[in-house]
Amino acid sequence: MIRKIVKIDEEKCNGCGLCAKACHEGAIGMVNGKAKLIRDDYCDGLGDCLPACPTGAITFEQREAEPYNQAAVDAKKKREEKARAVPQASCSCMGSVAKTHDRNVQETSSCESCTPLTSRLRQWPVQLKLVPVEASFFNNAHLLIAADCAAYAYANFHEDFIKNRITVIGCPKLDSVQYSEKLTEILKRNNIKSVTIARMEVPCCGGLEYAAKEALKSCDKMIPWQSVTISSDGRILD
Repeated sequence: MIRKIVKIDEEKCNGCGLCAKACHEGAIGMVNGKAKLIRDDYCDGLGDCLPACPTGAITFEQREAEPYNQAAVDAKKKREEKARAVPQASCSCMGSVAKTHDRNVQETSSCESCTPLTSRLRQWPVQLKLVPVEASFFNNAHLLIAADCAAYAYANFHEDFIKNRITVIGCPKLDSVQYSEKLTEILKRNNIKSVTIARMEVPCCGGLEYAAKEALKSCDKMIPWQSVTISSDGRILD
């Protein structure tokens, strides 16, 4: 049938992933760092994705397409809900075992003329995909939500950002997860005192900031927050 459906200009797409998050039906996915309409029958043609795109890469077109299939969309959502409901403890990966590090211990150096560098990381895991939603280290925590690249770009990241905070990291361009949903649950289920978002200046990092802001709006709590942007050469821009 001929109907209205979204069209994505891959040349304009910057890979931020915001359109995929805005598409409630799951019609848009990220493929090789670019947004792509993955199934015509998932697209209802209403265009919730359009205002989310920062580059204007999404428009409407009239073309031959499969009709919108609400039943298929509902089935997909049920599969995703079932997958999210699997307990974190079922993962046998040792890298996802929650740990707390005591950073009050004074570390010494054999070099009397220099100050030793000290890791300020207070817990494990840090990857947002692996971190348990209700880990004990979240209780009364100041939460840092950081882009993967931030610690590599900003030289004093441990002292200026990780110190005295609980850290979770992610990359919306590389991780095929819904960050906002997990962050919302972390904020809802724990007594988080504040949130700091550390993102890079690149457009794809907007997806991480967007997810954090959506979680802050959805958690039904008033939590103070701030967002810091770091340039690719290691400067704080705002």
